Amino acid sequence: MQIETVLQQSVSQALKELFGVELPASEVPLQPTRKEFEGSHTFVTFPYAKLTRKSPPETANLIGEYLRSSTHVVARFNVVQGFLNLTLTDEVWLDVFAALVADENYGYAPANGETVMVEYSSPNTNKPLHLGHLRNNFLGYSVSEILKANGYKVVRANLVNDRGIHICKSMLAYQKFGQGETPESAGIKGDHLIGKYYVEFDKAYKREIDALKNQGVGEEEAKKQAPLIQEAQEMLRKWEQGDAEVVGLWKKMNGWVYQGFEGTYQRMGVAFDQFYYESNTYLLGKDIIEEGLQKGVFYRKSDGSVWIDLTADGLDEKLLLRSDGTSVYMTQDLGTADLKYSDYKMDKSIYVVGNEQDYHFQVLFLILKKLGKPYANGLYHLSYGMVDLPTGKMKSREGTVVDADELMQEMVETAEARTKELGKIENFEDSYAQQLYEMIGLGALKYFLLKVDPKKRMLFNPEESIDFNGHSASFIQFSQARTAAIVRTAQQMNIALRWEALKTLHPAEKEVIAVLAAFPEKVREAGEQYAPSVLAQYAYDLSRTYSRFYTELSIFNAQTEIKRNIRGGLTAHTQTIIRSSMALLGIGVPERM
Repeated sequence: MQIETVLQQSVSQALKELFGVELPASEVPLQPTRKEFEGSHTFVTFPYAKLTRKSPPETANLIGEYLRSSTHVVARFNVVQGFLNLTLTDEVWLDVFAALVADENYGYAPANGETVMVEYSSPNTNKPLHLGHLRNNFLGYSVSEILKANGYKVVRANLVNDRGIHICKSMLAYQKFGQGETPESAGIKGDHLIGKYYVEFDKAYKREIDALKNQGVGEEEAKKQAPLIQEAQEMLRKWEQGDAEVVGLWKKMNGWVYQGFEGTYQRMGVAFDQFYYESNTYLLGKDIIEEGLQKGVFYRKSDGSVWIDLTADGLDEKLLLRSDGTSVYMTQDLGTADLKYSDYKMDKSIYVVGNEQDYHFQVLFLILKKLGKPYANGLYHLSYGMVDLPTGKMKSREGTVVDADELMQEMVETAEARTKELGKIENFEDSYAQQLYEMIGLGALKYFLLKVDPKKRMLFNPEESIDFNGHSASFIQFSQARTAAIVRTAQQMNIALRWEALKTLHPAEKEVIAVLAAFPEKVREAGEQYAPSVLAQYAYDLSRTYSRFYTELSIFNAQTEIKRNIRGGLTAHTQTIIRSSMALLGIGVPERM
């Protein structure tokens, strides 16, 4: 039972019977009542005064009286100018609670028959994952879970950038300086080992550039003449020609990286259904070039290069194929889009990529529309902002990149220190305590990165993220652990959480029901906006509302058995909905804390 739907139907009926005004229930606007006034829902009458031929306050009073006397929905009302503030009957709140208790899949939509692909992570195999990847992966995984909850079949895809000059830089440095080192001999993860040699290449390359500059060569020319970059370019040519030695080294080093990535992904708590590799897709798209030329969407210049002119759309001219017949990134992305649709025939495809690629995706989607691709209208770029730190860096290589593994470990260590400091692990066995630190530390990291609208650039403060009393995962996790403890106690006392005979509710009880009732709408809203931040805020609001309820009312010492039962039932379903909300964010919640 949706309260808003019932109220909309009632207001629509009132307008028709009182004033002869036809307003479909779905178009009746309701908003939350401002906290300084009594009520839960407000209907604003100013836009309808001309239709009712009454002043806004008169219109509001007449509708309010109709709802109070003619329906079982409204107990009281008050009018502030043209704002009709409605206080619902306890019967309605109890009906709402009974309905959500009866729904085993509460908040989750049935299958809608549509498939959506969410592409996220997209790492390079020449370095470990970093802080930006954390926001990307957490966003992609959470959006995938939210879309599943909205009835979609979801394919979680990862397009790995495993080829190109940057990969050859790590390979060449390893070949020159590695001396047969392996992740096992070095005692470090494979992705970190390869990242080390990427840095080594950069250092050696800069030394060569400086040496050439000292000989009077200009900086740009020195960058081109440096022996290392020329060797890396030659290695890339050999790779493209299938040279056995180069390809063998590439496979070995990429294998180390993938083992390292897998460990990072497991700790992040993210997963994928489909991997695409640029080494398999970089030649795709050339058939699309021919298609575009035949359709007159593309044109060929005198040097043989192929372009599209998007100036009429407010963009620019875009190169699609070089004069030597080699492709550019746009060509590859056109081909990969076609490949993904061929594989899954998805109705929607979401690219989780940072906002520095906004223009690229604007062009990509427009080209696919001009080509008449059947999937073009379902493409969406989930653009997100950069993540900054208060110090600008933390345990980073060269003072620029914040390593994902190091940051996750630091968060877990911070969670351990903070938890011990607060004395929240008394009587916990060591194995559970370690699980708890992991859950709190990574939960704090995920929540802090997800609670902000994806489009916004954000500042990540590790200290602020683990706050048991603030807007944090730690506060929500503690609230959930409290509800779990109450439910365990109720079970030990053999309390049957039944409330059929209840007739009246305390305002704090109604507040909890109101927030619980909003869960399906929040799941839908988060899915429509591709915004985990909606559910992050909801989980916090529910935890805060329950905290007020818990502080104000006694559960096990309630005046009557019926009151004890309703409060126990509210607690049990608060536990369930907090757990569900956090699961959609990819965040675990503890049973004890």
